[in-house]
Order: sequence, then C-alpha cells, then structure tokens
Amino acid sequence: MHEMGIAQQLVTIALDAIPDDIENPRVEKLNLRIGKLAAVVEHSLSFCLAVITRDTPLEGVELIIDEVPVCLRCESCNHEWQAEIPAFGCPACNNGQVTMISGREIEITSIELADN
Repeated sequence: MHEMGIAQQLVTIALDAIPDDIENPRVEKLNLRIGKLAAVVEHSLSFCLAVITRDTPLEGVELIIDEVPVCLRCESCNHEWQAEIPAFGCPACNNGQVTMISGREIEITSIELADN
C-alpha cells in the first residue's frame, strides 16, 4: 500500500509548513491535488493519515481532494486533450507520440489551520 508512504510525506511537508511562532497549532484541512493516474485510493490515504497523525497537529485533519484529469499533448500537432480511457494516441492526427501534461501529481495546494 503506497498510500502510507504518501501519507508520511504529506505529514512531513505539512508539519514543516507550520510557522514556528504558532503555539499549539492544529491543522483542520489539508487541500490536495491528486492526478487520476497517481493510483491513490482516497479511503486508504485517509486511513493512513488517521493512523500516523495521532498526537500531532494534524490529528483529525480533513482531506479535501481535487482530482486532476489526465491531460495529454501531441508532439506532432500540439493538440491537447483530456484522456478518459487509457488510449494515448492523438485524436486529431492519430500520432502516438504524446506528452502527459497532468494526471500523475500529488501535491498540497493549501493547509488550513484552526483558529485558537
């Protein structure tokens, strides 16, 4: 389950982002962008986060996940499109040389702290 490794990285990044001058910080929301091809199972990620954030400022954090579509660009004609099925050929010119623009990312877009 690679969600545990992802959860550990998210916690590390989030904790490092909390300013040192805040006393007893508590993270309420963790806003993420996760690509469709990142193969992240949301409930597994939530479970892993719940386990590893006990007794940390992220305990009870709410995950807000924005799913990022798979977007491709044809190297031949520069056509860009969203792929809904795993067929990575250009629909405009049928060329198979494509570049993935989005769809694999896992990133924190923002961290929301609770008002104390």
